[in-house]
Amino acid sequence: MARSLPVLNEGSSALRPDGGRAFIVPADVSGRLTTLRRIFFAVLLLVYVLTPWIQVGGHPAVFLDIEHRAFYLFGATFNAQDVWLVFFLVSGMGFLLLLVTALWGRVWCGYACPQTVFLEGVYRSIERAIEGPRNIRLKRERAGASFALIWRKGLKHLVFIVLSVMVAHVLLSYFVSLPGLFVMVRDRPAEHPEAFAWAFGMSGLMYFNFAWFREQFCIVICPYGRLQSVLTDQDSLVIGYDKRRGEPRGKAKDTERGACVDCGRCVAVCPTGIDIRNGLQLECIGCTACVDACDEIMVRTKQPKGLIRYDSLNGFAGVARRFLRPRVFVYAALGVVGLLVATLSVRARTPFEANLLRLQGAPFVLENGDAQVRNALELHLVNKHAGPVTFTLSGEPAGQLSYVFAQPRVTLGSLRALRVPVFVTAPNDGGRRVLKIQVSDGSSSRVVEVPFVAPR
Repeated sequence: MARSLPVLNEGSSALRPDGGRAFIVPADVSGRLTTLRRIFFAVLLLVYVLTPWIQVGGHPAVFLDIEHRAFYLFGATFNAQDVWLVFFLVSGMGFLLLLVTALWGRVWCGYACPQTVFLEGVYRSIERAIEGPRNIRLKRERAGASFALIWRKGLKHLVFIVLSVMVAHVLLSYFVSLPGLFVMVRDRPAEHPEAFAWAFGMSGLMYFNFAWFREQFCIVICPYGRLQSVLTDQDSLVIGYDKRRGEPRGKAKDTERGACVDCGRCVAVCPTGIDIRNGLQLECIGCTACVDACDEIMVRTKQPKGLIRYDSLNGFAGVARRFLRPRVFVYAALGVVGLLVATLSVRARTPFEANLLRLQGAPFVLENGDAQVRNALELHLVNKHAGPVTFTLSGEPAGQLSYVFAQPRVTLGSLRALRVPVFVTAPNDGGRRVLKIQVSDGSSSRVVEVPFVAPR
């Protein structure tokens, strides 16, 4: 039984007039903006695949070791106590994204969003290579079930499944490292059930998304797309249709028409199936396919390019576009503040943590016939260097304090912690003292102190 053909209506492309899903089969397009997007896709995909292979400071450039609460980012090391830094980093990047949106619209969606990069740069490219261009695919589906239809679709989905598994395993390597991933792949799934379940689930989710759900993610789920109406204004750069030049539409031979020959090419190439001539719409992800398609038609009909182009709504109305405006300054200021605070916080971090804690029990013990007082503590050390470091522990003997360390020299691996018992004694003369312990990693030092407790 033949499948229903895609319906590209003037409303939401996600729905047919009867309320069913409208499956989009976009036509192929080429041009300068399409080429630019493919370059961006290739670069981003290479970054995604190669980053786990790049070593910085003896660790992968990006390694989020959640199991051990150790995080390595381009040579910097963080532990769970550093998660608060993420707030400033994410907020700064978020406001800068708002700035980009206010200036250039949905350029993120069209050029850099992972959904677009993988769907348009990988999965749909494979789909076109196996099933052919749009007109052949639609003709084949109109003919109903056939050997050519079945084997092509079967091969396509098989490749999609293998590709989804590979993409999911690359993502997993960011959390377990490549050596750890290779070990897990060679072992039985029962030996690493969490990683296997995660990879299996992500593979299934990616296959479902890129093989079937597709543009519905952008239209139905993604909150960023639904915020466009409040993030952009009349001066934001968008993709639009110049009605003043294009209307009234007509065939190429019609002498009364505008520049638009009503060929429908802009609709055929749209990955969300909208008609950009109906105005700015939520479904438009700024992919520029309609721009290249329309420019191609303009060349064929010997007319100037740019009937569909990047411009602001004011620009399409014939009003000069303002680049600098209040929301631009606000978004830029908030973004810079967030990134500046995150940068300063990271730079101000000490390369190790050292904290003095009192042991459970009595705060002090009297010795030598109550002539001396002893405090029992422990020094909590955390190494935040990228590699192993040897720490030297010493006490400042001010106030007749005497220090005994269970381990005066401690070697810790990266982001490893250790508690070192420390015993401090002083004469029981009623004097107030502060015990100070110096911790040195060879390149920097830190002094931690707590009051010495004694009977009054």
